[in-house]
Amino acid sequence: MKRSYAAAAGIAVVATLALAGCSSGDDAAAPEESSGPVTLTMSGWSLDTTPEFQKLADAYHEKNPDVTIELKGYDAAEYNTLVTADLAAGSAPDIITQKEVKYVPTFVNGGQLLDVSDVELPDGISGAKSYEVDGTAYAVPYRNDSWVLYYNKALFDQAGVEYPDGSWTWDDYADAADALTKGLTAAGSAAKGAYLHNWQSTVQGFANAQTDSDILKGEYDYMEPFYERQLAMQDAGDQVDYNTAKANQLTYQGEFGKQNAAMLPMGTWFVATLIAQQASGDADTFDWGIAPIPQESSKTTGLDNTPVTFGDPTGLGINAAIDKSKIAAAKDFLAFAAGEEGAQVLAGIGITPALLTDAVVDTYFSVDGAPSDDLSKFAYSTHEVHPENPTSDKTAAIQGILGDMHTAIMSGSQSPADAIKEAQDRVANEVGTD
Repeated sequence: MKRSYAAAAGIAVVATLALAGCSSGDDAAAPEESSGPVTLTMSGWSLDTTPEFQKLADAYHEKNPDVTIELKGYDAAEYNTLVTADLAAGSAPDIITQKEVKYVPTFVNGGQLLDVSDVELPDGISGAKSYEVDGTAYAVPYRNDSWVLYYNKALFDQAGVEYPDGSWTWDDYADAADALTKGLTAAGSAAKGAYLHNWQSTVQGFANAQTDSDILKGEYDYMEPFYERQLAMQDAGDQVDYNTAKANQLTYQGEFGKQNAAMLPMGTWFVATLIAQQASGDADTFDWGIAPIPQESSKTTGLDNTPVTFGDPTGLGINAAIDKSKIAAAKDFLAFAAGEEGAQVLAGIGITPALLTDAVVDTYFSVDGAPSDDLSKFAYSTHEVHPENPTSDKTAAIQGILGDMHTAIMSGSQSPADAIKEAQDRVANEVGTD
């Protein structure tokens, strides 16, 4: 997939660029010519522990010395609320990092993002469609994590269970969790076969992706078998039950990193975290790997097929109120971050870029502490990724209802069938369907 953008930073541009999403229908604004140094500002969060923003800014500045990118940090938990407030107040940065896809329509409807459809994107990049509203792109993806299966080789060995081989369905996964729990118990270990974190996406994300379903349609019966399977594993003691995990505020980092669970479905972002925590001693030292996430159907299992998983991209957009003289530089930075050079920067610190070429994958797995086996490389680089959040102004409200449904089911307060029926009624009455 390529979108053309011919101008480089620091070169005068004479072109007409439409301001994104302006409901007033104002005429398009043309960027002014720029000469001399340019300073761009960019939003981010948890800057002390999230190095990707500074790494991209520094790498771009090294290549383009006349362009400096300064970061403005926000609280991660309140990021979208705070950025929205700054956009409304006219004090937001030039480049707006898109933390969650479901809020993109809010920014677009407010006329707060520039049309970036002319920024060139490389072939093979994932997540670009998530930033298109009515055929217009308002951001570009620079990273796109997907969900894989982490497994502790030492606990598998202790339990006498064979490692994942890429052929597992969810039923195989449940069987393995049962065998692991029994084997570990027999060996004197208190570890369980698996840990399922309490997020709704740990069930719903896979149900949506692997049945190719759309939450905007308002029908969720397809999720029932996914929930029934997880409840059965919970009841069997093969994973910590939801209520215990919530009451004790368990973290997936702690449960897997401290070897309380042999398997963990989680996003590829955890690779960098686990490597860092093992290096610092916050996690135990043990041999681990990643495998393709289990599949609902055997049709997408095996190394000759492409497993289906889910994950939303993280993107970069441009503030519609940016000084026109900075537009060329801002668009060039977006192209850099989304391209091969930006991908190499991210891979070098264990971050999953939206572009996965052979060279980028090699860089990623050369990070000290990363697994080196072929299955881990396959799981990381080979998959069909469906978005967790469709780009719609209804998504946030629907996901809120589905979050309530998830809590009701996993806590045992409602059966899957009853909770799903209630969620469908709420979506129809409170939000509406497509």
